[in-house]
Amino acid sequence: MSGIHLAVLGMNFGPFGPQVIGEAYGGGYYAGQISTTANSVPTHFLIVAPKSSGETLSIKWKTSNTSTSGTSSVINGPTNSANMNNASHPAAQFCEGLTIGGFSDWYMPAKNELEVCYYNLKPTTTTNQTSSGINTNAVPSRGSNYTAGTPAQTSATDFQTGNTQAYASGTYWASTEGSATNGTYQSFINGLQGSDLPKDFNFNVRAVRRIAV
Repeated sequence: MSGIHLAVLGMNFGPFGPQVIGEAYGGGYYAGQISTTANSVPTHFLIVAPKSSGETLSIKWKTSNTSTSGTSSVINGPTNSANMNNASHPAAQFCEGLTIGGFSDWYMPAKNELEVCYYNLKPTTTTNQTSSGINTNAVPSRGSNYTAGTPAQTSATDFQTGNTQAYASGTYWASTEGSATNGTYQSFINGLQGSDLPKDFNFNVRAVRRIAV
């Protein structure tokens, strides 16, 4: 089977795959590579859902500020998200219920997956928060926090503020639990990451999916 056919089907395609950040691919848009083994060797392409169908604003991580088992991973978004596929977890349930481009494996990204989306698809020109940014699951692995200017605003025009696919200039939930009462989040204004917001606060969520490298 050709690489083109494999790409359409979303299957493992060896050396083929998306090349340019922000290009349309696999039902959404290419956001970068991740390494689930945290050794800079890519294991998956990360695909962001289209804004119009795969993003919702002002939604709760959980309807109550109580613990959720099976949501501790900073990289295993599929498992975190699947463990929250119920009405008590509106953000994950939204992502899990999506079928876009013929694909139904969308999920709520884990902390380090969401960070890759910010790093490569940052919508704004705002100075970064330099106390955030370490991500050993990024490819290449990043052992240092952001600088004021890195990452810069994405070069993917459609993802720049005001354009069709841009992340909202606000806060997005990750599927990684911060504590028994709090959820993990990432600002798409300045990159601030945290785990100190009550789960029943309303923030944004945007689904992703993975394609094995």
